Amino acid sequence: MADIESQLRRWLAVGVVDDETAARIRAHEAQQVSPSPAGQKPPDGPAAVASRWQIIAALVLGAILLACGVVLFVSAHWDELGPGPRFALVCAIVAVFHIGGSLTRASYRGLSTALHAVGTVATGAAIALVGQIFNIQEHWPGAVLLWALAALAGWLLLRDQAQQTLALLLVPAWIFSEIGDRASDLIGAEVYIGRLCFVWAILYITFFARSRKRVVQGILFAAGAIAAVAGVALMLSNWQSWSATQGFLPFGLRVWAWFAIAGVPLAVAAFHGHKGLIPVAAAIAFVIALPWCYRTWAESYAAGNGHTAVYTQTAPNLLAHLLVAAFAVFLCWWGVRLVSRAIVNLGVVGLAAVVVWFYFSDVMSKMGRSLGLIGLGVLFLAGGWMLEKMRRKILAGMGESPRSA
Repeated sequence: MADIESQLRRWLAVGVVDDETAARIRAHEAQQVSPSPAGQKPPDGPAAVASRWQIIAALVLGAILLACGVVLFVSAHWDELGPGPRFALVCAIVAVFHIGGSLTRASYRGLSTALHAVGTVATGAAIALVGQIFNIQEHWPGAVLLWALAALAGWLLLRDQAQQTLALLLVPAWIFSEIGDRASDLIGAEVYIGRLCFVWAILYITFFARSRKRVVQGILFAAGAIAAVAGVALMLSNWQSWSATQGFLPFGLRVWAWFAIAGVPLAVAAFHGHKGLIPVAAAIAFVIALPWCYRTWAESYAAGNGHTAVYTQTAPNLLAHLLVAAFAVFLCWWGVRLVSRAIVNLGVVGLAAVVVWFYFSDVMSKMGRSLGLIGLGVLFLAGGWMLEKMRRKILAGMGESPRSA
């Protein structure tokens, strides 16, 4: 109000407004700064935003501490209980959290969301413990499926971001675990798991880039970035075999794997129209090509008694580096299309990682130790400056301020 008064006096002095207009302005501003009546939404502002984030941080930390405390309590008394009390305790833990969330939902929505989230997380532990209590035949992907169904039910019933995030993480986790369990000890298992990780990661990174649900977007973006790196690393393991008795993935399993790799992500991306299909289709083309970009050579070692052992080694070739760099550039371009600073930043970081990876794997080994370190320092300084300059230019072209990125 002090700022308004000074401006009003200046406007009155030069005749821009009259006394009646100034009085109406003062009345309007007084209503804006007065305490909100009961039942009305308080005005937004920096202080209100900071307060909301403090409350969210407290709720998240409280939920984590509560879950850890329950786990420690159960583990400390687990051996003292029989099968019946164990089963009752497991069911009670899940029920208490969800009942508490239901009772507080009307009066305190944030606390209710946190309690329901802890209850859904506890459901996964309960499923595993029930299987242990009654010695149920082990098939751990089935347990992940039950957990995912519980999260989906929570999302359908509660419609909150915590349940949606858990459901969107657990459904692909079940798909990965099923294919990983059936493909274990077979040639190419790592490649197919890497393909799954990468395509689903790109789907989540791009599909929720412009979502208003910040919690869902932030967690899935972080999980997608980690999964994309893990997927590239798994695909670069190529088609290695550890014994002569290993076989390739059977045809039926490969069909189901490709349905999970390409079919399901394309169907989900189609909800954003043809533009949503572009990054997923690019990721599918990328994962098809990358596992075949490697070079093979033989190395011999003296095994003693005049015998020589020959080992076949594989490593990513130059085309693998170029493919990963090209996809990082594609992410930058797509981030500009979506006006998403996060995707642009991820693409720039990916491009920098490819340059460092190429230097360590193909350049530094051919140089002396001191010269290699000097080159690494120059690479970080010059490369970092160039990438930051490129990033700022891209963000400026998007109409976004690099300072706020």
